[in-house]
Amino acid sequence: MNVTRTPAFRHRHLLDIDGLSAAEIGALLDLADFYVDLGRRADKKINRLRGRTLVNLFFESSTRTRTSFELAGKRLGADVINMSVEGSSIKKGETLIDTAMTLNAMQPDVMVVRHSDSGAVELLSQKVDGAVINAGDGSHAHPTQALLDAVTIRRRGKRLSGLVVAICGDILHSRVARSNIMLLTTMGAVVRVVAPPTLLPTAVERLGVEVHHDMRKGLKDVDIVMMLRLQLERMHGAFVPSIREYFHFYGLDREKLSLAKEDALIMHPGPMNRGVEIDSEVADDINRSVIREQVEIGVGVRMACLDALVNHTLEIPVEKAA
Repeated sequence: MNVTRTPAFRHRHLLDIDGLSAAEIGALLDLADFYVDLGRRADKKINRLRGRTLVNLFFESSTRTRTSFELAGKRLGADVINMSVEGSSIKKGETLIDTAMTLNAMQPDVMVVRHSDSGAVELLSQKVDGAVINAGDGSHAHPTQALLDAVTIRRRGKRLSGLVVAICGDILHSRVARSNIMLLTTMGAVVRVVAPPTLLPTAVERLGVEVHHDMRKGLKDVDIVMMLRLQLERMHGAFVPSIREYFHFYGLDREKLSLAKEDALIMHPGPMNRGVEIDSEVADDINRSVIREQVEIGVGVRMACLDALVNHTLEIPVEKAA
């Protein structure tokens, strides 16, 4: 797929991959590549957000994502505020909208929000003046995770168009799966979802994916194996007979991985449950696993998203690092 560069970024918020064109996604990935490379230099800072304020508002704990956004904001020169929900007024009965209005009065330029309820971030975005980035809302969306996964794949020399990707595990409760399906299909990849029927959304094939209940068939000749954790905190009822049985049928081990292409990459958004959805031997395979690279690349991707939203452009900066 030939993707035309689109220098302007006219979106007010980044709430999901839905609404982004293939051209915009491609340009965001190119910009993220620039920031990943910047992060590998001795001087990692560039003043693209100097004088701007970034608020990280996390109603769900996530050390990895929050720290990644904090580091991204600081490397861009922004003033970064981390809001601790545990110590905030929302614990005293303040509503989400009250919190949004209070923070909006402080005139932040960007708010990065994670919430346990699907749709909560979009609701908050309607009440504030600055840009809002969805850092994960319930089982709905996690756009920056999908973007960083795409950058990770590309930096391993694989083109997204024509790629065969198997997303395996708890698809039903996964915002990462939904955002990845949307991004990968938009960019011309073939996506397979592999899970027991109890862990698949109703009519999931309408998302343009192939559906497999047999993991061995689902992994046959794929380029990417993307594993998901069992999100037990979102499960109300028995979705799997037992952890041991789940690993036997759907856990990634060396034997199941052998059915994928010889150079297939192993991905996982984290945190991993070793021995549940993935075996330590394959998770730590230095030649196939890109799980640690995903964490590093996440900072560069979030820098790209912050830059695009605040400066309304997808052009790669020409100024020197500060």
